[in-house]
Amino acid sequence: MQAIHISLLILYNTMEVFYFEVFCTFASKTKRMILIADSGSTKTDWIVSGNEGNNDKVISTQGINPFHQSDSEIELILKNEVLPQLVSVLDDTDAANLIKSVAFYGAGCTEGVQLKMKKCLSETFVEATVEVAGDLLGAARALCGDTSGIACILGTGSNSCFYDGKTIVKNVPPLGYILGDEGSGAALGKLFMNGIFKGGLPETIRELYLREENLTYQEIIERVYRKPLANRFLASTAQFINRHLDLPELEALVQQNFELFFERNVCEYACYGVKKVSAIGSIAYHFRNVFEKAAAKFGFEVDKVEKSPIRGMLAYHQSKQA
Repeated sequence: MQAIHISLLILYNTMEVFYFEVFCTFASKTKRMILIADSGSTKTDWIVSGNEGNNDKVISTQGINPFHQSDSEIELILKNEVLPQLVSVLDDTDAANLIKSVAFYGAGCTEGVQLKMKKCLSETFVEATVEVAGDLLGAARALCGDTSGIACILGTGSNSCFYDGKTIVKNVPPLGYILGDEGSGAALGKLFMNGIFKGGLPETIRELYLREENLTYQEIIERVYRKPLANRFLASTAQFINRHLDLPELEALVQQNFELFFERNVCEYACYGVKKVSAIGSIAYHFRNVFEKAAAKFGFEVDKVEKSPIRGMLAYHQSKQA
């Protein structure tokens, strides 16, 4: 009798484990996962999250720019980089079908190519609803949510807009680092290079920069005029400037860069009566104190400053599913 009792107990425990595993598998398959992407030309950050929002996973892949890349190139990145990482972080070989909502924000995602990007994502994540938009709308949603405000991107390049809580109402064209991009790392680099070689900055700063970066005048000219990605090279000077921001001449240079940004861009949104400005990007993030001084000079107040928009984007989309 005792043997029968033990056998029944073992059977009960086995069935309990079995049904628990079935339940866990069912829960895994039915939970609603959100996938958000913040994409530049060189890198794409992805964040995947379930409804509970307490176990977010971040992965990175090479940049995706549908303006420059073909359908097959994009599909290859999704297949060979995104999906394997999702399988790994979600610990599920069926990871693609767990994703029920995808939002992709990217540089180059103009209206003309959004349909192309949406098609690539829809063919990869067949169970998901897909939204594709430009990086500026992504920044505005991450910073402002459903409220109106002035949203800015201040990284290698710059951009800005007035956002009414739903759409971008006005966008002063940034024009790129040759014609504009005031406030950006590339624009700061142009001011810096001009200063060290034309006498606007002390000779000691020029010597310090050339020594620390192991560069010569000839090499700098080569990097700017004869090699690709001059904007990134110019923006790299921001790291040197940040290390030596205690030098008043360099702080003044950063201030000048931000003041040009407000004068030629942000002030164009003053007609909407909003005085709070928020920004995303490494230049705004690392030079926040100077950014706030420049804003105050033009009667604006800095609200949020984030290095990356990815978590703000996730919070925005989670609020829509609540």
